[in-house]
Amino acid sequence: QLHLVESGGGLVQPGGSLRLSCADSKATSLRFYTVKWYRQSPGEQRELVAGSGSGGSTNYAHFARDRFTISRDPANKTVYLQMDNLKPEDTATYYCIAVLGASTYWGQGTQVTVSP
Repeated sequence: QLHLVESGGGLVQPGGSLRLSCADSKATSLRFYTVKWYRQSPGEQRELVAGSGSGGSTNYAHFARDRFTISRDPANKTVYLQMDNLKPEDTATYYCIAVLGASTYWGQGTQVTVSP
């Protein structure tokens, strides 16, 4: 059982950067989990931002491909989402999920607001 905690959100100006972190509250290794970042804006559906497979593969939504980077720490206990050149349309609550087999765990989300 994982209890995922996201951190790193906040208010940033357009063109700025943020790094989001996702980790289990008990520091469980995420080595064997597929970990993904999703986001949801008010009135919008939740959408995939980026994913990190247990084997090292990564994938990105089209809007994230050139600006966001998903990575893991060497201990595989934290998954990061580096977000650069942020735009107002990136404003959303960002969630991480971890998947292993039939089990899926969601975090509570962290708010990202991009505004002048």
